[in-house]
Amino acid sequence: MFRRREAVPFSFVAEQNNFRSNVTPPPRERPSISQLGGRTLIGLTVVAGLVGSLLLGMPSLESSAVPAHGQQSEATERR
Repeated sequence: MFRRREAVPFSFVAEQNNFRSNVTPPPRERPSISQLGGRTLIGLTVVAGLVGSLLLGMPSLESSAVPAHGQQSEATERR
């Protein structure tokens, strides 16, 4: 098998470490107060929905030996 003598097959990949751009990205704009308030309200709405679904779903996840409605089926009465 023939082996390549180059350490890197493409020269621009080897030169990539030496290159530094003199172009700086523009500074980020700060979000306005209304944008911050909107993001906060969306976050609170999501959290309130998760908490509400947890509170409403917990009773259905509980397993109890006695039925909550207090009625028995006819099959259990005839045994």
